[in-house]
Formats: sequence, C-alpha cells, structure tokens
Amino acid sequence: MALRPWLDLRRSWRPGHAPALVVIPLGLIVAVCVVDVLSPSHIHLGPLLVAAPAITVAFAGARVTALMGALAVAAQVLIGAIRGVLSTANIMAQIAALIIVSVVCVTICVVRDRSERQLHRVRSVAEAAQRVLLRPLPAHAGPLRIAGLYIPAEEEADLGGDLYAAARTVHDSTRLLIGDVRGNGLAAINNAALLLGAFRAAAHRQATLPRLAVHLDAAFRWDTSQWRSPAEQDTNEDFATVTLLDIPDHEPVVHLITCGHPPPLLLRGHDLTPLTAEASHLPIGFGGAFGIAAYDVQTFPFEVGDLLLLYTDGVIEARDGDGVFYPFTERAPQWTKDDPDGLLRHLRVDLLAHVRGHLDDDAAVVAIRRLAL
Repeated sequence: MALRPWLDLRRSWRPGHAPALVVIPLGLIVAVCVVDVLSPSHIHLGPLLVAAPAITVAFAGARVTALMGALAVAAQVLIGAIRGVLSTANIMAQIAALIIVSVVCVTICVVRDRSERQLHRVRSVAEAAQRVLLRPLPAHAGPLRIAGLYIPAEEEADLGGDLYAAARTVHDSTRLLIGDVRGNGLAAINNAALLLGAFRAAAHRQATLPRLAVHLDAAFRWDTSQWRSPAEQDTNEDFATVTLLDIPDHEPVVHLITCGHPPPLLLRGHDLTPLTAEASHLPIGFGGAFGIAAYDVQTFPFEVGDLLLLYTDGVIEARDGDGVFYPFTERAPQWTKDDPDGLLRHLRVDLLAHVRGHLDDDAAVVAIRRLAL
C-alpha cells in the first residue's frame, strides 16, 4: 500500500510526455528562490513562480500539477520568511495569487483528463464497431492475396461511409464488394452497415452476380424507406456507389458490375489499365426506382501476377494545399512489385503526405493479386 501514491503520480503523466519534463518547473522554482533571495531588496522575482504550475499543465495530470503548485507556494513562503517580509501585504497577495492560479490549473487538468477519458471510451466503442462492421479482409482466398486499407477523413473517427467486404462462394470463386455510401455521420454508417450485412448474407449463395446486385439494391431501398411516408420516399436520396466482383479460382478472369463507382485498376507490370465497364449502372438504391431488373456483367482478363486495385473517390479526389488531385494512377504502378500489404503501406504514407495529413473524404482501397494455384 506504501507504493499507492507513487503509482497515482505515475498515472498522472500525460501520454507521450516524459516524466523528465518535471525538471523544467522544478528548475524554475529553485532558480527563482535563489535569485530572489540573493537579489537586492527592491527586486522581487516571486511572481514568476506562477509559471511553474502553468507549465506543468502542458505535460502532466492533476496530481503533478497540484504538487508543482504546492511547491511554488512553499517557495514563495520561504522567500518571504528569509527576507523577513512574510507578513507584508505584497507577499500575502503573491501567495494568494499563487494558490488561486494553482487551483485553476488543477481544475483545468481535471476537466481535460475527464474529457480525454470520455474520448478514449468513445474511440474504444468506435474501434469495436469498426471490427464488427468493416471486418478485415482475408489475406488469402484461393489463388488470391488480398489486403484492405481504410483511412477516415476525421482524425478521431474510425467509421464512415466507405466500405469493402469479401466472401467465398460454393463455386470456387471469391466475391468482393467496395462501395461508398452517400453522406457522412451516423446515417452513412447505418447505410454502410446495412449494405455490408446484405452482402455477407447473400454473396456466398446467390447464383449469379446480377442476382446479387438486385438483392443489394432491393435490401438497401427497403431498409432506407420502410419507415418513411410516401411523400418522403419520393424525395429519398440515400444511395451507394458500388463495384461487385467475382473472381474464379480456375479461370484467369474477373467478372464485375459497376454501379456508379470508379473503375478498378488492373496493373500488369508497370502497365495500368482501368477496367471501365461499357455500361455503368445507377448506384445501389436507385435501381428499383428506375425499373432496373437486370445488371450487365463485364469480364476482363486477370492473370497470374496481375494486381487489381479497387478504391473509393476519397483517394482520387484527395487534394493538396494547392488543390491538386492525388495522382493515384501515376503512383500506383511504382509499387506493383510489392505484395498487396506492402503496396497499401506505401500508398497510405504517400496519400497522407500529399494531403498533409488531412483528408476531406474517407478513403478505402483494396489490393488483390492473383497467384498460381
């Protein structure tokens, strides 16, 4: 039990700040005491002691800040006693000011630490929700090696409207989804969760890719409009741009359906080819409203060694301080020799450097390489 106060003090340090920083306010207190005592009587440095608790707020918690405040007050009392002016109005006013400033600093620490604890709890919940909704992609799926990257626009947010998912089918193929739900905030997260749930429930058992697209559109429209009045349903603007892919294990091709989403990029060596569909369908959520009952499937070669990149518009629309878009199609071929995880690591660093650490929109990328069976 004797160690309890020391453990409490250790917990009082702010994350990322070394306890050695306490030398700064301590050094200030000692220096002010020595110089003030040795200086002529008309020189008073005691008011500088107020800086000690004020500095401590920047790197420590309430307990250490309170300790620095108490030491500053003790130092002021010591100065007054040595000089024989402890009972004067000037010294008493300085001591009172030190006590008030120390109390204010400790109060700031308490409020700040409480807010940080609340933020930590919120982030923990968000991280748990992300693990449930945006599950990590499988590293291996048949002959495929897969990796996913998700970068939220908000630094303190872990979830947004971008999404991806993968599923194995009974026909020895891998189905993938990448999408971008309109809007942001809780509504976008809710719609992203809806789309991911519908995909995971049906991707492995739908006989064809077009049937899967019809299922996603119907499920999305039904859930986003079931509680709305007829007038509200007419003005409903919930939708998601989506690309659906089916990659057979034993055939060097990729089948895809594009619903308003940016086309995948096929990298073969240093050559890059956008897999632009002849007809891009309306985004998910609009299909039934416009009477779309069938979706056309486009088929492209996807051979051993090829790399496929799926992405959302948060990547290609990311701008630097001068308004220049991120040159995704120019940078991606530089990293084709890397495995999918390595490519995405390079991409993350390069993208964040381009925007100087601040994205205006969520960004998601999926990298898929075909290997020999």
